[in-house]
Amino acid sequence: MSVPAPRTADGGTAPDSGRIRERFQALKEAGRGGLVTFLTAGDPDRETSSRILRGLPAAGADLIELGMPFTDPMADGPAIQASSQRALKAGIKLAEILDMVRAFRDSEADTPVILMGYYNPIYSYGVERFLADAKGAGVDGLIVVDLPPEEDRELCLPALAAGVNFIRLATPTTDDARLPKVLANTSGFVYYVSIMGITGTRSAAGVDVRSAVERLKRHTDLPIAVGFGIKTPGQAAEVTAVAEAAVVGSALVEQVRSHLDAEGRAKPELVETVLKSVGALAEGVRGGSA
Repeated sequence: MSVPAPRTADGGTAPDSGRIRERFQALKEAGRGGLVTFLTAGDPDRETSSRILRGLPAAGADLIELGMPFTDPMADGPAIQASSQRALKAGIKLAEILDMVRAFRDSEADTPVILMGYYNPIYSYGVERFLADAKGAGVDGLIVVDLPPEEDRELCLPALAAGVNFIRLATPTTDDARLPKVLANTSGFVYYVSIMGITGTRSAAGVDVRSAVERLKRHTDLPIAVGFGIKTPGQAAEVTAVAEAAVVGSALVEQVRSHLDAEGRAKPELVETVLKSVGALAEGVRGGSA
C-alpha cells in the first residue's frame, strides 16, 4: 500500500510537490519510521543556521521543519520563544528564510522542507506572493499553528492550489466530532501534538501516543508524525514504533542555545554538536539506539 496523495474537502486529490509523499513512501518501504527535525531559521544567525540546515540530511533528518521567527509565538515554550528572539535580533526576514531554502536546494533535491510558524508574517508578506516564492524556493509544506480549519480560505486552500502541502495539527483534545474538519484539507502528513500546553515542557507517555495514533488512523490514511516532548533517541524510537515519524524540536533548539558565548554568538563547535544530536536521534528511529 502506497502513501496516499493529499485530499481536498470535496474528496479530490490536492496538488502536491511530491517530496513529502515520496519520503514517507521510502520510509514505509524501508520498514522504519522517520525523523523530523525542527530548528528556528536564522538562529543564532543566518550563516550558522544555513550550515546546520545543509548538514541535516547527512546527519539523518528525513524531513526538516524550519521555524519562521515571530514576535509572539504563543504556542511555543521558552526554548523556541528564545530562539525566535535570537533570530529576529540577528535580523532574519521571511524572504531570507526562503533564500536559505533556495540555497539548500542547490545541493539537496530530495529532503522535504516544511516552514512552521504563524500567519502574521505570511499575511504581511502577501499570501499569493509568499506561496509563489515558497514553491519556487523548494518549500514542500506549511504548518501554521494559528489558522484553524474555519479559516482555510486564508491560506490552506491557496497553498493546496499552489502545490504546497498544508499540514494540520491534531491534539489530545481534538475529539472524533472535530477530527473530520481538522483533516478535511490536511495534506502531506498529520502532526499530532502529543501533550497539551506549550512546546518543550513535558513528555507524553508511550501508551497515550499509541492510543492517539490508533484513533487518528481510523480517520485518515495520511502518515502521522508525533511531536512535542520528544528529546532522546529512545523516545524517538518509542514513537516511531507506532507512528510514521517523530518530531524533535525543543531539544535541538536548546542545543543551539547551550553553545552560544556570552555575547550570544555561535561557539565553534555549535554546528557539529547539533548535527551529532540529530545523528543520535536518527540512530534511534533506525533501531540502533533505545
